[in-house]
Amino acid sequence: MDTDQDEGPRFDGLRALFVNCTLKPSPEPSHTGGLLARSRALMERRGVAVDEIRAVDHDIAPGVWPDMTEHGAATDAWPALFERVLAADVLVMCGPIWLGDNSSVTKRVIERLYSCSSMLNDQGQYAYYGRAGGCLITGNEDGVKHCASNVLYSLQHLGYAVPPQSDAGWVGEAGPGPSYLDPHSGGPENDFTNRNVTFMTWNLMHLAWMLKQAGGFPAHGNQRALWDAGCRFDSENPEHR
Repeated sequence: MDTDQDEGPRFDGLRALFVNCTLKPSPEPSHTGGLLARSRALMERRGVAVDEIRAVDHDIAPGVWPDMTEHGAATDAWPALFERVLAADVLVMCGPIWLGDNSSVTKRVIERLYSCSSMLNDQGQYAYYGRAGGCLITGNEDGVKHCASNVLYSLQHLGYAVPPQSDAGWVGEAGPGPSYLDPHSGGPENDFTNRNVTFMTWNLMHLAWMLKQAGGFPAHGNQRALWDAGCRFDSENPEHR
């Protein structure tokens, strides 16, 4: 790991994917995109190659199979998007709060991540092992922690490694009012939000780098392929008593 003129490490060779789950199609400005841009800029400054998807711009079919055109959907953009997911060492799910919960787009993307979670990597582990995950949440009502807890639980359950303080968000005053990028919202200047975004971003880069240097998450005791072949990794096997 190299360091730059600011005496901080660089992460050249890492790849990150930000998925913006706003309800607004491009080119409409997205408040979630505004917060996302702050984290993205930090990563790019440190040498991370960054990809970004605005999910609503793509025809992602609902469902829990890798390719829903094989299960009745006329079209499905997910198989192509999934290749971009697999190319990333870091996944940051980003979305707004609606009715106190994650957006419908966020939920659909997580469902489609789930649809591919049974795939295995070269070490016989689940496909998302060896990658770091985090989230960014925006809104003008309370709910950041609720939304983040749902996203982060989902990511770790699917196999992503979640570092400390791997979420950040911004909400304005409760009720109708300015959103993150609106004039005089105070969002881009909010020190609490900026601190949390910075810590989240650095922790994701640190963990993803550690995993990459280690060749992924250690492959013992968690290999689905070997479990199916009868290996029980010190767990009692009721069939062999």
